[in-house]
Amino acid sequence: MDSVKILVVDDEPDILEFLEYNLNKEGYRVFTASNGEEGVMLAEKEKPDLIILDIMMPKMDGVEVCRNLRSKPMFDKTLIAFLTAREEDYSQIAALEVGGDDYITKPIRPRVFMSRVKALLRRSDRSEEQEVDGDSVQVGDLIIDREKVTVQKGEEVIELAKKEFELINLLISKPGKVFSREEIFNKVWGTDVIVGNRTIDVHIRKLREKIGDHYIKTIKGIGYKFEF
Repeated sequence: MDSVKILVVDDEPDILEFLEYNLNKEGYRVFTASNGEEGVMLAEKEKPDLIILDIMMPKMDGVEVCRNLRSKPMFDKTLIAFLTAREEDYSQIAALEVGGDDYITKPIRPRVFMSRVKALLRRSDRSEEQEVDGDSVQVGDLIIDREKVTVQKGEEVIELAKKEFELINLLISKPGKVFSREEIFNKVWGTDVIVGNRTIDVHIRKLREKIGDHYIKTIKGIGYKFEF
């Protein structure tokens, strides 16, 4: 665990100290920055495994920091989580749309915070996603066959409609990541296709009926994520 590096960027000294203390206690290597510009420079220098960003910061806010980092190939797979106010749906949506993997709401509770951090880091462990062959991937107890457009659950082979398959294929590409509704629309239906607001909900409902209702979790006001 001591090889895992975490960068925390927040302009409030008390929060920075609080998060650093709790992360250090778990054995992580922690780096801190007090504004967005400093955060970008430190990220480029240390190449952390996880970056935790406050949304509201001077010089460069968290959304801008994330957009900046995601534009660089070295940060394609870096985990990025945001600290947001509890009811700021607009901030949470903005954070996910620029490439954030998750958000943690304030006020921060140590146990919840550490649980989310550990869940994020587990997500990056690709042993969770095992390649079966060139066209299939296994996630938990599901085998996704991209050539046959099917999902196998135990001995049962489940046939899916094309868009249902594209939707679950997107969700399982990053288990635990919250995909915003706009991101799902863009990646599954395309930005040029006009569909109704209920289209995603209908496809999610059909997927739950076919594979089980506990895999796909609804994040109210934002989108969906795959859990197993």
